[in-house]
Amino acid sequence: MIKYYYPNGDHCYRALHTAHAVYHDDEGRLIARALRPDNSALYEFEIVAFELVEAGVRCT
Repeated sequence: MIKYYYPNGDHCYRALHTAHAVYHDDEGRLIARALRPDNSALYEFEIVAFELVEAGVRCT
């Protein structure tokens, strides 16, 4: 799993296979690109950090 941290302090989890890229845009913001939950397309969203969550670790 990947845990993404949003600029407003919220976070979300995404399955590792949905992650496509994490990069800095031209304005210096950290951007994540991931597959939509319905697998229809990729989308991008701003994050401030991310971490990989080990298998078997309880996500809270």
